[in-house]
Amino acid sequence: MPITKQTIAIIGAGGSMGSAIAIHVAGGNYRLLLFDQDSGKLPRLKEEIQQQYPNADVKAMDCAHDCSWEADIIILAIPHDQEKQIADKIRDVATQKVVVSIANPVDEDFSELTTDPNISAAEELQQWLPHSKVVKAFNTTFAADFEQPVLDGQKFDSFIAGNDEQAIETVTELIETVGFNPIKIDDLVFSRTLERMQFLLLKIIHRNDYQRLAGWKVLHN
Repeated sequence: MPITKQTIAIIGAGGSMGSAIAIHVAGGNYRLLLFDQDSGKLPRLKEEIQQQYPNADVKAMDCAHDCSWEADIIILAIPHDQEKQIADKIRDVATQKVVVSIANPVDEDFSELTTDPNISAAEELQQWLPHSKVVKAFNTTFAADFEQPVLDGQKFDSFIAGNDEQAIETVTELIETVGFNPIKIDDLVFSRTLERMQFLLLKIIHRNDYQRLAGWKVLHN
């Protein structure tokens, strides 16, 4: 955990994943800035965070651009089809910052991916934010996993893919703070695999009614 408190902007903090990330990251040495297009969701989220962590440094924001301008790390906890719009808004203030893509580009009935086979949502985001350090993370976990990151004595693995080593380390600290086991991959191109892994897991949980308390685990000796 860094000695200097870092500021995290969570864009889409009112959603299930955005809220889960915010609540569980709040226990670390971070300042949180929360933004959601539905700003009415934020007071309750802020109250929940402060109930669990009375000393949490958390602020609701009314502008994605301002939220990102103040941040060291920007987490886009939004659907894939909203990322381009947000990228356009924050591009000038996201230079050299870590930007986390959690999106899984899956259609509404979970029948197919919405990206071209030769690119991932994270790689698209890197094209839209060419001067940012895009990292793929949190896309292989569900919101329910944050409440129970250990199942049968094993921590869920949370995969991290990116091209910048320091950015990967920064996100690794976030993963450890929320209680998952980080698995680092030093190439953003593998975000294609991670997004397809979660597409497969969505198929599995809907087929077997796992209620989204499910995740990946790499077993090794």
